[in-house]
Amino acid sequence: MFIRSRQILPFSFILLFLFITGCKKEIIEGEVPQEGPSFAVETGDSEVPYVIISTQGETIRNEPKVPAILRLYSGKTLTKEINIGIEYRGSTSFRLSEKKSFGVETWDENGEDLKTTFFDFPEEEDWIINGHIINTSNNSVIDRTLMYHYFGYELFRAMGNYASRTRFVELQIDDEYQGVYVFMEKLKRDGDRIDIKKLEPEDTDSSSITGGYILKIDKTAGSDLKLEQPLEYFEDNWDDDARYLPGFSFRSDYDINGEQINFEAYGAPYHEKQYLETYFIYEYPDADDITDMQKEYIQNYIYQFETALLHDDFDSDQRTYTDFIDLNSFVDFFIINEICRNVDGYRLSTYMYKDRGKKLKMGPIWDLNIGYDTGDRIPWDDWVINYNNYVNRDPWMLPFWWRRLMEDPPFRDALKERWTTFRSGPLSTFNLLNMVDETAGYLRENNAVERNYEKWKITPEVDYDASIESLKEFLEFRASWMDQTINSL
Repeated sequence: MFIRSRQILPFSFILLFLFITGCKKEIIEGEVPQEGPSFAVETGDSEVPYVIISTQGETIRNEPKVPAILRLYSGKTLTKEINIGIEYRGSTSFRLSEKKSFGVETWDENGEDLKTTFFDFPEEEDWIINGHIINTSNNSVIDRTLMYHYFGYELFRAMGNYASRTRFVELQIDDEYQGVYVFMEKLKRDGDRIDIKKLEPEDTDSSSITGGYILKIDKTAGSDLKLEQPLEYFEDNWDDDARYLPGFSFRSDYDINGEQINFEAYGAPYHEKQYLETYFIYEYPDADDITDMQKEYIQNYIYQFETALLHDDFDSDQRTYTDFIDLNSFVDFFIINEICRNVDGYRLSTYMYKDRGKKLKMGPIWDLNIGYDTGDRIPWDDWVINYNNYVNRDPWMLPFWWRRLMEDPPFRDALKERWTTFRSGPLSTFNLLNMVDETAGYLRENNAVERNYEKWKITPEVDYDASIESLKEFLEFRASWMDQTINSL
């Protein structure tokens, strides 16, 4: 400590200064006005963080985000207060669920992006507050356990991969309690999320143009189409889920059976041949920033990979498709989708990325709300990659990649090796069941489950204990089935 002057301050002044600085709460970011907590429900001594979002009279929309204030409480203690922009998120889930999910950006006092940290997460400005799908009008609910997303992301991270960091919270919008949510990182390019090189428009030489890119296979959304419509428009806009356009997407040259496509791309939503198509959406750089040369590069890279995968002779020792992909990332992506029986896996909410000078990687895993023990369409004792055997002409069928990969002995060998490794660690039966018990115990003991289903009542009411036992039964069965099936490959 350096002393700039020999002048001695009065002791009483020092005491006053220490009192003021010691009592100051370092929670305000972006000059947010203060106010006391007003919880819509009594949470007692719950350890589940409580989030209150004050819209200040603004109506939340699908696009664009509207200004609000987020206050985060630990118990009854305010630990963070910050300006945000908030919007609804989700397409099908938005229409089906009364319990909405939200996209959030943290802002400064001028409405500009402001990086900040929540919990022990690295600093960023983009976040998601995700709710499970529930509709009291028709007594339907998806994921009665409240943990499907959390569970899968934790597993994928335990397997040594990046997955969105998550934390259970209880959410209140203005004066209305909304229930148990999962606060999570939005998937994006960032050193602490999808860690790839920044790709600038001027990156066009043979080295820099190689990355980084993030693509996804998914439905289209309002943000892709630049839609700014009244909220009621999004309640019934099913066509916009399948409205692919060349500005933000490109189509595979091959259909779901690995045959060359001979009809024009970008047909009307749900046209009669759409089930044959696979579209890739530019996630990073997004449609506004990616250049024509960069589009051409990544499109050609995917074409070369797919062509090699289709034409490599698997009876020989030579492979060229592995020149384009990180094989272990594909194996891990297969394992996480299959252990979770992610019915939407591979064909929706499917991310992949390519860093500069490196191969294409699959992941991170995303959107696991339809799967595990309650997802239909795929039996408990078959691969999700066989989706096309059970569903006829869904607008989003499964690309040919995965069934073709399973025909290749080196891919199957890598699958056996990594599965065996994970089964003695994060995917052991003990760990799977213990993780379910610990997660359910945390939510139960803090009465969060009770508060959630008091808010969202259906008939017959949710039997949470039975839902947890069903999930454990599924995981034990599924892991055992995968043991037998993988070892017999």
